[in-house]
Amino acid sequence: MRKFSKGHHSSLNELNITPLLDLAFVLLVIFIITTPQLSNDLEMNLPSPKKDKPITPPPKINRITVEATGRIALNDETVELPALKPTLVALKHADPEATVVVRGAADVDYQRVIGVLDALQQADITKVGLATETVH
Repeated sequence: MRKFSKGHHSSLNELNITPLLDLAFVLLVIFIITTPQLSNDLEMNLPSPKKDKPITPPPKINRITVEATGRIALNDETVELPALKPTLVALKHADPEATVVVRGAADVDYQRVIGVLDALQQADITKVGLATETVH
């Protein structure tokens, strides 16, 4: 019968990982040192504010309100629907970039609002917004 020594078998069960950890730490240090040198520097030309350009005021917003009674108001001045188109054409000639916001009352006749939008289209005013309210 063969006899096995306990000292021989016990050394096989335990591995010495100290050299492996040393190698891992050395590789980690090498990567830490070389990584900043491998990164590419990105040059960017950021826009700078131009000092010679004057600040322009915000555009004037013209408001058309169509009330439930059928009354049409352009910038708080009452205008009849037939006279609205010439008024809008004059507004367009005064400011080619005229902006108009149309606000209709909740219970207004839908055709009155369509008439206002039609007058805006005939006056060639393309910057038109519709004001709305949230429903609670």
